[in-house]
Amino acid sequence: MPSLDELMKAAQSVQEQMAKAQAQLDVIEVEGASGGGLIRVRATARGRIIGVVIDPSLLTADSKEMLEDLVVAAFNDAKAKADQAGSAEMNKLTAGMPLPPGFKLPDM
Repeated sequence: MPSLDELMKAAQSVQEQMAKAQAQLDVIEVEGASGGGLIRVRATARGRIIGVVIDPSLLTADSKEMLEDLVVAAFNDAKAKADQAGSAEMNKLTAGMPLPPGFKLPDM
């Protein structure tokens, strides 16, 4: 059975690795799209939106409602990809950790 000192060192190590992982998640970029790529949203794996591109062909008075729907769809696509990339990165981090079965680290 590990001593209290060993457990504290392990906890500190996990905390340091989590901080590094959080920083890494803000560097990984994903792109969500809708309308066949006419709307594109770039985000980090942490979910921070860093860019939106709207094809000029969608900028007409008649397409306002469709444009709004496409923007929402692109944001949702980017969010789903950010969540997936973040989970993959966190799984890499926790793969070598001796965590008890069923233990989950807090979300970022």
